[in-house]
Amino acid sequence: MSLKSALNERIAPRNLLQHPFYRAWEAGELPLDALQAYAREYGAFIAQMPLGWETLNDAETAEEEREHAALWSDFAAGLDTAVGAAELPAVAKLVSQSQDWFRQPEQALGALYAFEVQQPATAKSKLEGLKAHYDLPASVEPYFEEHSHNEHEAEKLLARMQGLSAEQQATALDAAEGMSQALWDALSDIYETHCEM
Repeated sequence: MSLKSALNERIAPRNLLQHPFYRAWEAGELPLDALQAYAREYGAFIAQMPLGWETLNDAETAEEEREHAALWSDFAAGLDTAVGAAELPAVAKLVSQSQDWFRQPEQALGALYAFEVQQPATAKSKLEGLKAHYDLPASVEPYFEEHSHNEHEAEKLLARMQGLSAEQQATALDAAEGMSQALWDALSDIYETHCEM
């Protein structure tokens, strides 16, 4: 099995497009407070992204991620909220685990891949949902517009992983699976808190 197939096999069971939170978003069924909580809480994770790229000595992409975090802050502001510390347990765990993964190169590669490989599809779905169903300021859209097309981060990460030893690749695979689960659990925590009344 190729490394790409092995990575995708680890990620597929927690395909974020299939998560009830994102499906409700795409259908316009999320209450405003759920979107606000997502912007506040998940933003704490988005703010960690530069760390992973810095660990990989990719200063250019790290700077892009800082710019993307600013776009996320605009998304939150358009919802009359602001990015804060993650308070829900699973979101706080995502943030802390990401900080750990992003400090070690092999783990950073796998964890970033699990997020980046899914981001174009999830961003496109969320952007379409915002435009079709929510009467919100245009400032909520740029983050998702920016990420709804493939910027090739996943391919860049995969190429780096292909140069690793078998043992290092196993570490990256484990981090990809762990990140997939942590992302899924974070969305579940937000969904169960704000949508399952």
